Amino acid sequence: MNLDSLLMSTGVVTLAEMGDKTQLLAFLLAAKFKKPVPIILGIFFATIINHGLAGFLGAWITALLSPEVLRWVLGISFIAMAIWTLIPDKLDEDDQQLSIKSGVFFTTLIAFFLAEIGDKTQIATVALAAHYASPITVVIGTTIGMMLADVPAVFLGNAFAKKLPLKIIHAIAAGIFALMGVFILLKADQWFS
Repeated sequence: MNLDSLLMSTGVVTLAEMGDKTQLLAFLLAAKFKKPVPIILGIFFATIINHGLAGFLGAWITALLSPEVLRWVLGISFIAMAIWTLIPDKLDEDDQQLSIKSGVFFTTLIAFFLAEIGDKTQIATVALAAHYASPITVVIGTTIGMMLADVPAVFLGNAFAKKLPLKIIHAIAAGIFALMGVFILLKADQWFS
């Protein structure tokens, strides 16, 4: 297991998830259902499935593109993620339309999986999996990052969001994405040769 890819994936996704719509969804589910264990399990399995698919896509992109094209795609992707991270997410009305017919676990699983499609943490997983040689390690790291950000949200609810300086956390995450993008654009020959 590549420790660098694990730690980078965990850190980047933990920071990117702060204030993200899926973290807001965790707050909403916790406030609505007041059953943390099935909510946490739903988040965990939705993340594994979603980020597993994203990791596979990242590995596929690596095999498909030449190192030069991949360098530009990854560098620009990380810089775009930096900009996107500075724009705070709001929970869409569609994400608030939750059904309790399926139970707390399946409601969380489905809601999280759908909310994560095209989300910045999913896109980050694709980019990280394309960058590092071990997409499985990246998926483990991004899943840990999601859990680090969302489990406290489940237990602490809205009080957690009000006490965190989200602008600072978003700025740090954006800085990390931007540095990774610039580094890849400047030093990619060493990374992909």
